[in-house]
Amino acid sequence: MLAALACMASMGLAVAQPYPMKPIRFVLGPAPDLLPRLVSQKLSEHWGQQVIVDQRPGAGGAIAAELVARASPDGYTWLMSTGSFYVLEALNPKLPYRMLRDIGQVTLMATLPFIAVVHPSVPAKNLNDLARLAKASPGKLNFASAGVGTTTQLAAELFKQSAQIDIVHVPYKSVAAAIGDLLSGQAQLMFSIAQGAVPHVQSGKLRALAVTSPRRSPAVPEVPTMVEAGFADIDIVGWNGLSVPINTPRELVAKLNRDVRLILARKDVQERMIAAGFDLADTTIEQFDAFVRKDARLYERIVKASAIRLD
Repeated sequence: MLAALACMASMGLAVAQPYPMKPIRFVLGPAPDLLPRLVSQKLSEHWGQQVIVDQRPGAGGAIAAELVARASPDGYTWLMSTGSFYVLEALNPKLPYRMLRDIGQVTLMATLPFIAVVHPSVPAKNLNDLARLAKASPGKLNFASAGVGTTTQLAAELFKQSAQIDIVHVPYKSVAAAIGDLLSGQAQLMFSIAQGAVPHVQSGKLRALAVTSPRRSPAVPEVPTMVEAGFADIDIVGWNGLSVPINTPRELVAKLNRDVRLILARKDVQERMIAAGFDLADTTIEQFDAFVRKDARLYERIVKASAIRLD
């Protein structure tokens, strides 16, 4: 009896132990690491325990996603989830994991509008001008992306479908490479993630036609939204969120949601995020889950309509 009581007491102590008790691994795929490193640093200071960013860019993010999907659901392995993981799944339904089945949501950290930008040589001052140019010369205009199946391609494909135009896709290996050719005039159009385009829009090297977010971006407040530009059916943004293995205890997920939102509400954190082109976000667990499911359906629809295939 004494042994049993001692065992129960030790189990009670284990359950009551504060979280976190050891370093946390924050896994990300091929996405930029600015936001996860910023949040990790502030959480490490807040908790007095390290949150270590572990970048696993291989296989388009599949390595990162599978690592987290197979991890113990104890709160010590996180995923910086982005739309790219769900696009990859739409392109390859035979992946050894399923995002909605194996990954649970914690909170949305930020969204990033895509900015439709053109080289100054393109005689289009707005999206309607661009659509008219494309219709007058089908297949003559091209658009750059960060690669086949990336969200930068899907945003442009959604514009193609909405405007009913024929523009040629030119995939690159990264946002930086695509932007480089856009700056030189080798490419004409790109739906760039905000971080890649904002500095060049501000310097006048690229012309911004619209942002895909529901509201204007604080980084480029003079640039209209898609709705303002006359394309109300285009609603697509990049995003960064915090996710964990699906069976992570609910009370632990709630703590993570609460603490990360506290960090994201700090003035110094928000100033750095806005300067980098992020739009601020603040969601409950349920709101983020609904957001992710809606985006997953959107990506699946665009991939199917565009007949995008990975080589």
